Amino acid sequence: MSKDILFHWFPLLTPPIFWAFCGFLALLFAFQVYVWVQGASRPQSKFGDLQKRLIAWWYIFGIFAIVFLTRQWCLILLWMGVSFLALHEYFQVIPKKEEHKRARLWLYIAIPIQYFFVLTGYYSLFLIFIPVYVYLLFPIRMIIAGTTNGFLQSLGSHFWGVMMAGYALSYTAYLVVFSANMNFRAGPLGLMLFLLFLTEINDAAQYMWGKLFGKHKIVPKISPKKTVEGLIGGMVTCTIFSVIIAPFLTPLNIPWAIIAGILMSIGGFLGDVTLSALKRDVKVKDFGSLLPGHGGLLDRIDSLIFTAPLFFHLMFWKFSP
Repeated sequence: MSKDILFHWFPLLTPPIFWAFCGFLALLFAFQVYVWVQGASRPQSKFGDLQKRLIAWWYIFGIFAIVFLTRQWCLILLWMGVSFLALHEYFQVIPKKEEHKRARLWLYIAIPIQYFFVLTGYYSLFLIFIPVYVYLLFPIRMIIAGTTNGFLQSLGSHFWGVMMAGYALSYTAYLVVFSANMNFRAGPLGLMLFLLFLTEINDAAQYMWGKLFGKHKIVPKISPKKTVEGLIGGMVTCTIFSVIIAPFLTPLNIPWAIIAGILMSIGGFLGDVTLSALKRDVKVKDFGSLLPGHGGLLDRIDSLIFTAPLFFHLMFWKFSP
């Protein structure tokens, strides 16, 4: 099968995306070999937990690879499913009143409506549907429940959940629509892959640098492992990768790639510590057990909740007509 036939059958696949997939697959396989070798030589070590994390990454890569090779609407549906699962995990851990159970259904319904605006490219309604219309309508549904006990706490915690899982995450899907409309060289998937890759690189780099050199804790009562050294090391690493990858997946030049790297590193850190604070408040270690070695889905995408809207608005401000 020639390249032309391959790209004809898979319209979301462009040469930069193809090589990005190959690079990620090679990286994942290299880590897998490393874990196998280290696990065989040190069977009593913690490499078993790392193997669980890698298995989860293989599943994640496989699911995204299949969807990426289909159509744009399939990818948007995938992100809608991610939003559903994230909101469900969130509702499982927060304090909630039984009388507000039906009101929560309205927030689940808001998600497919939000993604309908993504799919149709209806930007103005995508931008305000949840922050304005759900904000106005959801309290009315709670009032219908006829109870004021815990009203403020329930209203705030529920609305923040749909803002996080339904609104912030939907920016990741809208990057696909935005890229397709702007005809960027890497195609519809370029910006989204750039966002996902840098977000994960930043998480891993902050953890690695903090583990190796971390001495000065930033928020010890919320996330004791977060250090100044880890934050700075992660920011530098994220920015370097941004400069390297941006020419292949985005239309960003070097100065803007540096800005994007710094912005996503700070955003990723804030997303991580915000959800860490939430977990400490509700006294849970993880949001769930969907991803072995990672915890719940929200534990894996906590940084993305902040980096997705930040990166989208940076790109929209820079490139929108």
